[in-house]
Amino acid sequence: MMRAILVPVELPDWAWQRAEVRQSLRVRDIGAVFRYVQQYGGASQARIATAVGMTQARVNEIINERREVTRLDVYERLADGLSMPDDARHLLGLAAAREARSGGAVFDLAAFPEVVRVYSTQAAATEEIRQLTRAAKELDVLAVRGLGLIGLNDSLLRSSLAREDGFSPRVRVLLLDPEAPALAKRAAEIGESAESLAGGVRLAEARLRELSSEGEVHVYRYRLLPTWRIIRLDSIMFVSAFDAGWEGHESAIYKVMETPHGPLYRGFRRMFEAIADEGNRTV
Repeated sequence: MMRAILVPVELPDWAWQRAEVRQSLRVRDIGAVFRYVQQYGGASQARIATAVGMTQARVNEIINERREVTRLDVYERLADGLSMPDDARHLLGLAAAREARSGGAVFDLAAFPEVVRVYSTQAAATEEIRQLTRAAKELDVLAVRGLGLIGLNDSLLRSSLAREDGFSPRVRVLLLDPEAPALAKRAAEIGESAESLAGGVRLAEARLRELSSEGEVHVYRYRLLPTWRIIRLDSIMFVSAFDAGWEGHESAIYKVMETPHGPLYRGFRRMFEAIADEGNRTV
């Protein structure tokens, strides 16, 4: 039993993105944070206490709102003990973990890096992306053919667009023009025939026409050689790269969050809008 208590407390990545968890961090409601750690991480009060360096009695008081946490050093200990990702630490008013280790103490959101997480491949980010898709009001996709992202019923994003509340987000999808010279070059890069790749794009467009009957969906064709693969869910982007020999889902994926003055989110958003403005709309 003691061995189980000493296991580090970790929540699934998607849990830190839930609206109620993020709001609790913003207002520094540690009692609520502990309750969500119990709910989403399956941690007992004893496990939480061990992880954050408190007694179980103290954790119980905080959970039941008989005691508040107000000291910065305690927030740091909680963030470390609960393995908070950097964006969760930012909401709590703390520096990123690497900045905290180097002695950074001033909280300035504009100074924090926009890249808050790096996944080795799309598969590692799948659950978080789907969780965010279920709550997003806007979805933008920049891809080559998009079948793995949104074109098929079992694609990464498509299943998450069906919501119990009936709400449909605005969807914009940019696909490589099957008649553009860049498509043949991209096909050669990944060892596929241009005919096959073009057929995949057209299939995705046909399937997206079906999706457009259920909500606001816009599909555009672009003619440039694809470099970036983008999924934007409101103020969060997941960005990966196309290169010779691999496709976007095989690349490392960078989670980029919008900040007041950060250039990355704004730059990728600007690029998407420019491509959409110049592209030919098909759906």
